[in-house]
Parts: sequence; structure tokens; C-alpha cells
Amino acid sequence: MIDSRLFGYITLAFISILIYQAWQQDYGVKVPQAEDAVSEEALVQDVPKADFSSTLENASAPPSTGVADSLSPGDLSVSADLISVETDVLRLQIDPKGGTVVSAELLDYSIDLEHPEQPVHIFSIDEGFYVAQSGLQAKNAMAPDHYAEYKTDQQQYILSEGANELRVPFFWQDASGLKVTKTFILKRGDYDLDVVHQVENGSQQIWQGLQYRQLQHSYVEQKSSMFSGARSFTGGVIYSPDEHYEKIELKELSEKPLKRNITNGWIAMIQHYFLAAWIPQRDDEEQFYSLGVGSPAGERYVLGLKSTVKTVATGESAEFVSKLYVGPKIIKKLEKLATGLELTVDYGYLTVISQPLFWLLQKVYDFLGNWGWAIIIVTLMIKAVFYKLAETSYRSMANMRRVQPKMAAIKERYGDDKQRQSKAMMELYKKEKINPLGGCLPMVIQIPVFIALYWVLLESVELRQAPFMFWIHDLSTKDPYFVLPVIMGISMFIQQKLNPAPVDPIQAKVFMLLPFIFTVFFAFFPAGLVLYWVVNNVLTIAQQWFITRRVLADK
Repeated sequence: MIDSRLFGYITLAFISILIYQAWQQDYGVKVPQAEDAVSEEALVQDVPKADFSSTLENASAPPSTGVADSLSPGDLSVSADLISVETDVLRLQIDPKGGTVVSAELLDYSIDLEHPEQPVHIFSIDEGFYVAQSGLQAKNAMAPDHYAEYKTDQQQYILSEGANELRVPFFWQDASGLKVTKTFILKRGDYDLDVVHQVENGSQQIWQGLQYRQLQHSYVEQKSSMFSGARSFTGGVIYSPDEHYEKIELKELSEKPLKRNITNGWIAMIQHYFLAAWIPQRDDEEQFYSLGVGSPAGERYVLGLKSTVKTVATGESAEFVSKLYVGPKIIKKLEKLATGLELTVDYGYLTVISQPLFWLLQKVYDFLGNWGWAIIIVTLMIKAVFYKLAETSYRSMANMRRVQPKMAAIKERYGDDKQRQSKAMMELYKKEKINPLGGCLPMVIQIPVFIALYWVLLESVELRQAPFMFWIHDLSTKDPYFVLPVIMGISMFIQQKLNPAPVDPIQAKVFMLLPFIFTVFFAFFPAGLVLYWVVNNVLTIAQQWFITRRVLADK
């Protein structure tokens, strides 16, 4: 018969290997500094022609007055004078050419603890190419796209003390009298901003046009992972009421171009802890699209959406309104902005378990004010929930330990006769009322909860750079002095001593090495995860010691 502990350790080792591969994937993503050899023709193609539903069929939007006649290959430069916009949580750089957001700094989030003065960047044109673009397209008329030259009143906008809102207007006008004001509206404490295109038709003809919004991202290498279904993901995401949450690899945006009409959906580009998303007004029907632009060496990927067409008569005006979110994956904020946006906190296939676990973790943190202690308390709660299952497992192990001398005698009596040895073992289990699988099945049932909590600890931005106590200053990174992994290895060794020793001497030697192997293995895991494992092991030791002592005393 298979030793139940062997089954349990094999399961644990397999899961740990998968988790390690996923962790390597999460922290091993690099943004290549490839040259963007892009022709003018490719740049013009990055906004699909206006072919959405009701009107503008077969229409070719003419270039706006701000678009240069030609660009040299690889010219992805921005204007020399960018417009600076700053609130209490965001610092943006907006290019007057197209009103494109080319840089976004999150002032409350530093790149790491060693550089607290350097905030996290979401958009960038220096390390890779990642921007948020928006514009208008029109039928047989001028319209400012993301190449149009806008005018502004000032170079810098700062949210003043005591103010709750900051408006940043960009102005465009053509010779016919058509005026467009593109306004960014930011609010104190918010990472979402409204983007409003107001069209005033002062021309002598009816204006028909639509609004498009898109995120453009350069290539990001992603290594394969056996656990890719739940790992941190860098790429595109769309949401629709019918298909719900859909992740799209960057290359798929060009290999399988998206073209779908969706109401009450949104698009986003996500990465570990942070995201950027375009959210249209509720109940507006939008056409979602995607494509790739540029050369194979410097390909960029576009994920966007465009509105239905609006008609603006002479002397009248109309507005196109959207919301741009650029910030951390904070569930409380995301679920208020749009249905399903909180799913960008990507717990993978075990979301149904991970979300309640994070909710519980958040509630405990709100009470204690420390994520490390919250992990400890939640571990205690999980252990209490699975107490009866664990008790069954430990009773089975205790009984196996009790009959171990008889098992050794059977092995010695029958030698290499595996058939008679197996039959004698089964008779022994039946006589002693022992279930040989009783020690491993409860462990298997608990495995999804362990993995779900792992992804909660890895994916939740709230734990990023969160201190615990003493030397642990960041629960999302490894223990700098490897104290927790060593304690984990010691606790694992003690657990082994409480379990029945394997009859097979080879198994016994393998088990002796496991605490050392897992100590090295866990040394590179986030401290929050190792803290959970240490607490879980200590509780397991206490519970198993108590149950084993009681079982042996009863017999």
C-alpha cells in the first residue's frame, strides 16, 4: 500500500513546484528595449476606420489639421512641451499632440522600499511604449484624432489646497468653424478621470462623428508557466455582460483581431498590482477592437473601443464622455466604477475561494491595522474550519504509527512477495479499523484553500510593501534574513517526527531531506506566504501532537 504521508508530500511538492514556477513568471517579466521601426502608414492604421454599426460605413476619416504629412520611420517622439497635471495621488504628463496620456505616476506607491521617492509609473514612452489615446473620427469632415495639435492655457495644472476637482481643457478648431474641447476632469483621492470631448459645430454643414479610446502597449515577453491559469498577467482584458472577464495575450491582439459590439463593458491593460482601463458611459453600445502596429522587432498592440455615431447640426453641440482609470488594483475602488472591474485582481480559477478569503483578510486588517497579524488570524480561522477534517487525518496517522511494528513484521515475513504482503497489510488495516487513505484525503480537500490564499497574498496590492514587525518590512517580497523559511523548515522537521516513520528506508532518507529542500525553496517566496505556512505548521504540530497522544493513550 502507498504510505499516506508519501502521497501527501508528493502532492505538496507538486503544488509547490507549480507555485514556484508561477512566482518566477510573475517576477521574471522583462520589457524589451526594442527599436520601434514604424512607418507612417502603420501609425495611421492604429485607429480602425469608422465602420461601426449605423453610419460612417465605408467612410474614410480625413486627417485632422494637426497630423504631419509624413513621419520618419521609428518616429514615436512626443511634443517637447508636455502638459503636467498633478493631484494628491496622480501626476500625469499629457501630450498636446492628440491629448495623449504618455506618463502616469502613482504618488502613493513607490517602485520599492529602497527608493521611496520614485513613484510607480503606469504609462511610459521611455521604457517600452505604453500610452492612453483618444480622439474623434468624422465622415467627410475634420475631426481631432490622437495626432491633432491641441492648444492649452497653461503648461502645468495642480489641484489646489482645499479643492476637490481639477479641470484640464485642450482646445482644437478648424477653418470651417468646428470647435472641439477635450477636457480631463480629475478629483481628489481618485485614480479615475473623466475624458470629455465637447463638439461645437460652427460650420455650415452637419457633422457626424464618433469617439474612440485605446490603450497602446509595446511587446512584453511572457514565459510559459504550468500554472499560467492563475498567475499574474500582463496583457489585455475585456469585459462584457455575456462573456464576462476575458484575458487576451498581447500577441493575440494582432493575431486574432477583436471586433465585437458590447454594451456595459470595458477594456483594460493589466499588470501585477496595477492597471489602466477605459470605461464608457453605462448603456452606451461600443465596438471593441484590437490590432498590432509596427515592425516585428518593435511591434505594439492596441486595444480600444469606439462609440456609435453622433450627429451635430450647425450651431449645436454634443459631448462624448468616457472614464480613464490608471492606478492600483484596489477592489473597493474598482467595483464602484464598473461591473466586473474588480476581476482584474486576478486570482485565477480559484477566484470563488480567493475573493471571500481576501474579504476576510481585509476585515481583520481593518480591525488590527497590520497585514501580518491579519494573515495569522485568518490562518487560525482556516485551521478552525478544517479542524474536524484534520483530526481525521491525524487520527489515521496516529493509528498507522501505532501498528507500525506489525507492518514492519509483515514486510520482513513476506520479503519480496508483494502480493502476499499487500494482502496481509489489508487484513491488518481491516482488523485495526484503519483507513490507509484517511491521512491524505483531508489534506487534498484543503489544498484549493491553500492555493487560493497563496494568490490572495501574491495578487493583492494592499500587501505590496506592507510591513509586519521587526525585520519584515514588505510581506510581498522574500524575508531578507531568511528567518521565516528556517523556522518553516524546523517546523516541517518536527512534523515528520510526529508522523509514523516509513517502513521503506529509501523513503525515510527522502523524508529526512525534505525539510532542508523546502527551506531553500521557500527562501525566495513572499514573506507573507511563508508566514502563513509557518503559522499553519505550528498549529498543525500542536493539533497533531494532542490527537496522537490521545489516540495512543486510548489504545
